[in-house]
Order: sequence, then structure tokens, then C-alpha cells
Amino acid sequence: MISSTTSAVDPEAPSIFEYFEKDGAIWGGYTGDTVTFGKFVGTRTADTIWVSFVHVLVADGQVVTGDGESELELTDDGLIRLVEHYEMHGLPQLSVCEEIPA
Repeated sequence: MISSTTSAVDPEAPSIFEYFEKDGAIWGGYTGDTVTFGKFVGTRTADTIWVSFVHVLVADGQVVTGDGESELELTDDGLIRLVEHYEMHGLPQLSVCEEIPA
């Protein structure tokens, strides 16, 4: 994750997401920064991903759930960027994740 309206992203230890896909189904998990661990599941249609997620916050152990939609883009370096739109705490949010080069 490189940016988020929900929280400040620690550039030294951002949340790291791992995505899997088979036959249009998407699933995976994430950890780091303000999140102890999180899981998501959803679908991909063309360049759009829709997921439902749940995660546990580091600060207070609160469980957060929600739904989000991401647009897939390519960076100038040919890596995948996800621009994620979701709702948290009753407000629209935006985060950006970029693929880590192998």
C-alpha cells in the first residue's frame, strides 16, 4: 500500500497484500502497518475487482468489515496498481496499492 485516506501509511512498513485469482474469483490476505491481519474474497471482471474484506486493527483489536471496488492500472514500469474505493466508518475511502517488483 502506498497511500490511504483511512490511515497514514508507514513507507518503511506498509500493509502488504497478497492476491490470488482463478476463473475470475479473487482471494487473499494482508498484514502490516495498522492491520494485524486481514482477508478478502471477491471477483474480477475485466479491469475491476470487487471484494468483501475483514481485518483486525493493531491498535485496539477492533474487527473491521467492508466491501470495496478497485480499478486495475499499469504503472509506467509495467507493474500493477490498484486504486481501491471502499467505505469505512460510514465514509467513502480511497487507497492505492502497487505491485512489488520480483
